[in-house]
Amino acid sequence: MDIILIIIAALFMLLGILGSFLPVLPGPITSWVGLLIIHFTEVIPMNTTFLVVTFIIAASIWILDYIIPAIGTKRFGGSKYGMIGTTIGLIVGLLSPIPGGIIIGPFVGALIGELINKNDSKTAVKAAFGSFIGFLTSTLLKFIVAVIFFGLYIGKLIEYSEVLFNV
Repeated sequence: MDIILIIIAALFMLLGILGSFLPVLPGPITSWVGLLIIHFTEVIPMNTTFLVVTFIIAASIWILDYIIPAIGTKRFGGSKYGMIGTTIGLIVGLLSPIPGGIIIGPFVGALIGELINKNDSKTAVKAAFGSFIGFLTSTLLKFIVAVIFFGLYIGKLIEYSEVLFNV
């Protein structure tokens, strides 16, 4: 049974890494579920504090994923309208069947928000670019955390490999 749980956990780890780039899956949280699954094996003990801390990190990254594009918009001279447009564009991009909607959505949302705010097109494009930079930053952050969780998973497998594979 432990081998089946370890295989399922590995699948969650890989889905978590993919989820860093795909809007359908929350990357770090999916990877964390993989860590939780190996907690239920009999041969690999997991510290509850470790699971709580890694969950807090995963949940924080998930929340920041929605905030960072708006911060990027503001940093590049966007107004409150641009930040609201970025958030709305992100939601629309997530829900739309358009390929790349999660990338296009925040950019177009910030652009429309700034144009509604009666900013010139140069300022609006600059704010939209900030939104895109924010999106790239949040994606990189999710990827790094998912890879670290995968490394922790591999580390646990190596640490308990003798017990695990000699049963």
